[in-house]
This record gives sequence, structure tokens and C-alpha cells, in this order.
Amino acid sequence: MTTQPPILAVTLGDPVGIGPEITARTLADPAATEGARPLAVGDAAVLRRAVDVCRLDVGVRPVGAVSAARFEPGVIDVLDLGIAPADLPWGVVDGVAGAAAVAAIEAATKAALDGAVDAVVTSPINKEAIWAAGSEHLGHTEMLGELTGSRRFNTMFWVRGLKIFFATRHLSLREALDQITKPNIEHAIREAYTALEVFGTREPRLAVAALNPHGGENGKFGDEEIVAIGPAVEAARADGLDVAGPVPADSVFHQGLEGRYDGVLSLYHDQGHIASKTVDFHGTVSVTVGLPILRTSVDHGTAFDIAGTGKADPGTMHAAFRAAVELAPFAGRLREVYPPASS
Repeated sequence: MTTQPPILAVTLGDPVGIGPEITARTLADPAATEGARPLAVGDAAVLRRAVDVCRLDVGVRPVGAVSAARFEPGVIDVLDLGIAPADLPWGVVDGVAGAAAVAAIEAATKAALDGAVDAVVTSPINKEAIWAAGSEHLGHTEMLGELTGSRRFNTMFWVRGLKIFFATRHLSLREALDQITKPNIEHAIREAYTALEVFGTREPRLAVAALNPHGGENGKFGDEEIVAIGPAVEAARADGLDVAGPVPADSVFHQGLEGRYDGVLSLYHDQGHIASKTVDFHGTVSVTVGLPILRTSVDHGTAFDIAGTGKADPGTMHAAFRAAVELAPFAGRLREVYPPASS
């Protein structure tokens, strides 16, 4: 046990997107970082440019190791990787920018696995840029899964106290529908339930969204609720899990926000994304579950169209940082339940 505030490693994301700006604004705000010790991870030159663009009255201190950070007021410590120069064009897909984004994720993840930081908070990356740099990952989550050796990784959205999970993620809608099988949904239910417990929910109440309009109307609008989703829910209940569903998707998220459920299992990417971002776009936080480290993130992209203007709203990064502060006490439990590949 330590009485020191947790150290949170905040990656800058794509250097030519809005990540550096929202990171700079958040780490320069004492109210946003209260109760934690923030450390930016990326390139000092990129962070300085963001500070200038945002007209912030803070200094930038490059460090070569987490242990060298001082966490002093009015100064942002940055674990300087020295990859991206400060003169990359804003808002343009660039392989160098992609390489810098990947390097920051790798450095922050290693620091978390080594116990040097308590959590990782990530800024948005551009998939085309990381692919141009040679990465084959579909995004942050897949990259973190490989770096930690995890095979259980998934996404949890946290919005106004409700946790939303995803049975399928980065697939076309047609492919996602093909994955709605009893074994797959049963597995997703158990993983979501475990995550709720890991993050401190006692006796979780989980709801599973229906796939079809009106929950299928007893097979008239599709039979997935009858042949896959319903039986998966019943199997989980038989094992003592408090699981409801399938609940029509046009009401289940509202019911969760009202407090009827602690979590909702969304069946495909946009089903949960649209619900959460509509109710609170800037307050929705993405948390990767199934990893041995704590990782929170903004839930939006690089916004190349406004990058470099200083107009980017830091609310999403603020929310992701505060979520990491709140969840940091559970970091040790994550390592126990989802041990690293080397353990």
C-alpha cells in the first residue's frame, strides 16, 4: 500500500491530431489532475507545440524515465521519446506521426507492466497513420492486447455510472450479426460480469440488449433472441449470475442509466456507442477490460479538421483522466484476475 497519489501515464496520441492539445489542457488544469501525478508520454517537441497552440501558461519538462518526473505545479513532465518533430503538418496522415503514436503506447504500457505507473490514459490515434508506420493493429485495444499478452481484452464504456460492454466490436455489421451465437453471448456475459466485479460492483446486475426490433417479437422480427441470446442469458442465470434479457435495445440503456442495471451488454459496436455518446459525448470514457493494466481513454478520434486550432474540447480527456484516478485502486486486482502473459 502507498499513500502517494497514483501516477497516470497519458499518451499524446497522434502528434498531428487533437491528442496533444487535449492532453496539454488537461494536465495543465490542477482541478483535472487532483489526486494524481500525471506524466505525459510522447515527444516533448509535440507537447510544447500544443501548449503554444492552446496558449497555456505552463512549462514542459522532458524526462528520460518515470523516476525522473517531479510532478511540480505549473510544469508538465513528459517521458520524451524523441520521434516526431514539432513541424509535422497538422491534420495530415503521416507515417512518422503514426510511429510516434505507437511508440508512446508501447512505452506507457511497459511502464504500467513494470509497476512504474498505476494506469495508462490514451489520446486518440489515427488508424491510417499507424498502418503507414507498419502496425497491423485495428486500434488501441488490439495493440494493448498484444503488448500485454492478453486474450481476454474488450471495451467497457462508462457513462454517468453505467458500464456498457460489447459482445462484438470492430467488425462489419454483417460479420457482427454472424457472431451472435449462444456460446459467444454466454462468454461475453461472463466477461462483462467479471469486469463489473473487478471494478468493485458487489452482486452486479447485468442486462443483455436484444438484437432485433422489439426484442424480435417472439420470432416475427428475427430469431436470434430465441436461439442464441435468451438461452445464453438463461445459462448465466442457472450459474447464479443476476442477468436480465434480452431487453429491447431502445429501452435497456435508459433503464441502466436510471439505475436498474449496473451494466449493459451491447451486441455490436454502434448499438452501445450511439447510446452512450448521445447521452453524454464528452463524459463517456472507454476502459479496456481483460488487461493486467488499467487503461482508460477518450472515446473519439483525432479530429484532424480542427487539429492545431486550439479549439478542441478537453472534456473527454478530463473525464478519462478522472476515471483513471477513480479506478486506480483496482489496478492490483486487474493483475490478479487478468495476469500478464509472463505470469
